[in-house]
Amino acid sequence: MNTVLMVEDSMRDAEMAVEALAAYRLTNEIVHVCDGEEALDYLYRRGSFAKREPGNPALVLLDIKMPKVDGLEVLRQIKGEAALQMIPVVMMTSSREEQDIFTSYKTGVNAYVVKPVKFHDFVEAVQQLGGFWFLLNSPPPANPRLFFDKKDKPEPSS
Repeated sequence: MNTVLMVEDSMRDAEMAVEALAAYRLTNEIVHVCDGEEALDYLYRRGSFAKREPGNPALVLLDIKMPKVDGLEVLRQIKGEAALQMIPVVMMTSSREEQDIFTSYKTGVNAYVVKPVKFHDFVEAVQQLGGFWFLLNSPPPANPRLFFDKKDKPEPSS
């Protein structure tokens, strides 16, 4: 599934990001949710997303500071859940706080991007992110369990 889950409470930032990704046709679908609770509902297929097709998004663009459930908690749940942990997560936020950056990486974020303030710079950053994740990056295999033993642990190396 070539879907981006965008978790962003700023409608302005979400609209700019959607336009930037759509301009380069980098993804089939962009699902925008406004807070962490909705993001978790989407990922776990519950609430208004209970009937969505099975499958994980190819990428999650995640803001940190949001109502209801913040981005760091969403990240913790994604990286702590076997069925979700392989999803690439990019923290895309206005926070430059070292604690946020540190905690994001410690929790397993794949990239941390501070949103540029200028419109053109923001659009360019989103397009570069999309280009990297959809054109250059090799995603994890569709069935990663083929590479692990029954306990979800890597095979011991010799």
